[in-house]
Amino acid sequence: MDVLKMVLNAIEFLLIGYFGFASIYVFVFSFAGLFKAKKRNEVLEKQRRFAVLIPGYKEDNVIVEVAKQALKQNYPTEFYEVVVIADSFQEETLRKLRDLPIRVVEVFFEKSTKSKALNKAMEAIGNDYDVALILDADNVMEHNFLQKVNTSFNQGYKVVQGHRIAKNINTPFAILDALSEEINNHIFRKGHRVLGLSSALIGSGMAFDYHFFKKTMAKVNAVGGFDKELELKLLKNRIRIEYLQDALVLDEKVQKSEVFANQRKRWLSAQFIYFGRYFSSGIKELFLRGNIDFFDKVYQMVSPPRVLLLGLVFAFSLFYFILGDLLKNSVLAIPPSVWYLCLALIILAFFFAVPKRFYTRSTLKAVLKLPNAFLLMFLSLFRLKGANKKFIHTQHGTANGN
Repeated sequence: MDVLKMVLNAIEFLLIGYFGFASIYVFVFSFAGLFKAKKRNEVLEKQRRFAVLIPGYKEDNVIVEVAKQALKQNYPTEFYEVVVIADSFQEETLRKLRDLPIRVVEVFFEKSTKSKALNKAMEAIGNDYDVALILDADNVMEHNFLQKVNTSFNQGYKVVQGHRIAKNINTPFAILDALSEEINNHIFRKGHRVLGLSSALIGSGMAFDYHFFKKTMAKVNAVGGFDKELELKLLKNRIRIEYLQDALVLDEKVQKSEVFANQRKRWLSAQFIYFGRYFSSGIKELFLRGNIDFFDKVYQMVSPPRVLLLGLVFAFSLFYFILGDLLKNSVLAIPPSVWYLCLALIILAFFFAVPKRFYTRSTLKAVLKLPNAFLLMFLSLFRLKGANKKFIHTQHGTANGN
């Protein structure tokens, strides 16, 4: 019995260590996100030449309209070029694209990936650019997005992440997806910048020094989560990533539970793969070089996603509430109050992070779907095998947004 109790207590301490630290982590950065990050002054005045790279795989529903919108920037037309990277598009779509004042680069792969498409396109368009701006095939930039990114580069940054917001909130899962992104924006982007760490990348709405990006991407061959591999390479080399809270990019949110599940499965798989790949170097970078930024990013690869964190800490809190008094003297070593504190920290973190515009009746209805979202993500943990070995396409173009 004593051996069994020791084993159970060890599991308890492991669980509270993992979820307790995660709870404190999201609370600290969410609280920090309530404040403004310190801004640099512009060190020079220059208008850079942008390559707006839009990779798309079978995105016939949205790509023509997205390309048209990308041309509507409040930035000199001679200083930016829209480049659509067309993978498996229909001939009619290609014809419409070629009628626009943009560049179309067709690519063909046996196994398609975003990183392959970007590398192939940069080979095709050459080096006559200062900034590579990456969009998804459903993204729409606000009209002065390029100007804001250019200002940030004038402040000395080489990598900039824009603020991606929801194009649509027309279903409960679209609202949950939008909420998830805004919470991550607040914690992993704004909150990190307030405390002097790098913003997280998000896969689109991000800009890089062109030549630096082309050289770095040549070494990236990820099937999924290419932004995570890129991020880790940047932070290992101490390249600071800026976040532009007021530079907006509209992004289509998933509307159905099955799409939500597939997307999260791909993300979870990528996280665990990169944690395993970079864990040892993360420890070395922290203790031998004092590279907190890189170690922080490696930790993020193994930290629980926010939906899972909330759901599991709630489940443990409920367990301790129901059985705590009955088992505390015979089995349990952790007081129930510790789990209650963790749950309170997570709820406060979410409260700080959710924008005021989401405090609506529609959001309340969507929150009722949280148990379903939690179950989908929890089950995804057991279905990760092979998820990062094949390209999982998220279809766009089934919703409109303003």
